[in-house]
Amino acid sequence: MSDRKKPPRGGAEVGAGTGAGSGAGSAPLTSRASALHAGAWWVWALGLAAAASRTTNVLLLGLLIAVAGYVVAARRTDAPWARSYGAFLKLGLVVIGIRLVFAIVLGSPIPGTHTLFTLPEVPLPDWARGVRLGGRVTAEGLLFAFYDGMKLATLLVCVGAANALASPARLLKSLPGALYEAGVAVVVAMTFAPNLVADVQRLRAARRLRGRPDHGLAALLQVGLPVLEGALERSVALAASMDARGYGRTARVPRAVRRTTSALTLGGLMGVCAGTYGLLADQGAGYGTPVLLGGLAAALAGLWLGGRRSVRTRYRPDRWDVRAWLVSGSGVAVAALMIQANTYAAAALHPPAVPLTAPQLPVWPAAAILIGLLPAFVAPAPADGITRDAATGPGHPSPPRRRPAPAGEPGGAEATETPTPEEPK
Repeated sequence: MSDRKKPPRGGAEVGAGTGAGSGAGSAPLTSRASALHAGAWWVWALGLAAAASRTTNVLLLGLLIAVAGYVVAARRTDAPWARSYGAFLKLGLVVIGIRLVFAIVLGSPIPGTHTLFTLPEVPLPDWARGVRLGGRVTAEGLLFAFYDGMKLATLLVCVGAANALASPARLLKSLPGALYEAGVAVVVAMTFAPNLVADVQRLRAARRLRGRPDHGLAALLQVGLPVLEGALERSVALAASMDARGYGRTARVPRAVRRTTSALTLGGLMGVCAGTYGLLADQGAGYGTPVLLGGLAAALAGLWLGGRRSVRTRYRPDRWDVRAWLVSGSGVAVAALMIQANTYAAAALHPPAVPLTAPQLPVWPAAAILIGLLPAFVAPAPADGITRDAATGPGHPSPPRRRPAPAGEPGGAEATETPTPEEPK
């Protein structure tokens, strides 16, 4: 019999439910069985984006970016698509800069009294009336352009958060059969940016290891050609793998079913458009809701019938569990509360550029945005090395390791042993 002591029952799971700074104490580690549904991340991110579209207050927009960044930092994995969030942040800064440059060069429709500087104005012909190049640049015009650029940058950051958290492959697996082919095209387009970012980081790291500069225009040109070559090779390999798996092969369905599917889908989409217009217009509020619901029902029926053409099967479909409802519900709640806030705090959500006033942070809309932090505490924690090391750091016992037991000892090959200091020789 071995003189080593066996760990108590459940000792192997001591570090699995504890995380340092990531909210893992109330959420399990991510695995194939406990991974959150990819659609829940997209609903959450689109909810934040909808909230960003309802305000131009830079304080609220900055709070939305902070909420999305915190959730991404707490729940993203080491997958290639999870590294694209930083690229979306930089893209947002570029969008703000471009919007300001356009406001300086092309002018702004907002009149202002605080002139910052004056550029030489280029005379334009009569057919270009209303457009000017150069001229007076005011602080009010730049502030209005900054508000618009900040809103668009926040929308990009929210989409980047969904790209960093949701697996494109798992999202494709959850699409209905009628949208499978279009979904493949969308997923391939979505994974292009993350793979491009991963290639650039890998090549820059290789240049640093070789003692070559990785910044500047020359380094960018030398990195661009291998990145383009890798993208072409990846596209050829993807096309070959899709052809080998029979992509595009459809089952035979009767002609009547095909016609019914087309009629339901087209009629349903037209009903959705008409119902949405009725809800937005003042005169169509009475018929907008029933037409919208009827169009949705017809479109869903068309998608269900269209799925009969697909011959694919699903292996271990993702489940929409309680955590998915909480994550998606938090995004929907943020969007709904921000839409409601436009009825009682419209001035705070849309601060004027004329006259120049400092934006104020409204309390209740800001509290509504903080609901978007819920996924950082209820979504499964990433099962990467950083989280595991943090879970088994100082103050937490290390999980036991497996060892083969001697003959006659209970447990056989499944016996465990706790790590003990090395005995002196």
